[in-house]
Amino acid sequence: MERAFSRAALFAVVLMAATAGLGLWLGDLHGVTDRGVLRWATVHRLSGVFAALSVVLVNSLTVTYFIGTGRWCREVVEAYGLDRDFIGRSTQLKRSAFPFALLGMLAVVVIVALGGAADPAAGRKGSQEWVTWHLVGGLGLAAAIAWCFQAQRPALRGQQDLIGELMDEVRTARRARGLEIDNAPEGRA
Repeated sequence: MERAFSRAALFAVVLMAATAGLGLWLGDLHGVTDRGVLRWATVHRLSGVFAALSVVLVNSLTVTYFIGTGRWCREVVEAYGLDRDFIGRSTQLKRSAFPFALLGMLAVVVIVALGGAADPAAGRKGSQEWVTWHLVGGLGLAAAIAWCFQAQRPALRGQQDLIGELMDEVRTARRARGLEIDNAPEGRA
């Protein structure tokens, strides 16, 4: 899971960087009438939406992973009568990752809101006053999102390790009960 998460997070960060680069290249669009530049502004908006959806998806991977594996840990511990410490550790790992996933999702919503407020195509008065806010907020919050991705990785790695330990305990319990043991490799994955 950590590898898939890291790749997806890297994709989202690269997409945010490309969107930011395009926005910096375009500059302030207030008063611009050149159709070519306005087309690139549309590309900036669409890439921003795609980047935002990517950020939400990556953070949703973390949330979904911990909900699913946390429940699985609970069920396995209860089914085999294993040490309930596994459940506590899984819950603690989830609690350490969730705030960063939520913060990353909220940060991208703020970037999009600032972009909408600064967009001259929206036709609202005062949108020019939001251009600098979108620039500074977008760059700063994109960096915060990248940091949130990094902050989630140790918890993902810890959950993977915990699942490996739990599987070792399951194999031991099955052996002790004379039950079949799957052909999966011994030890942690």
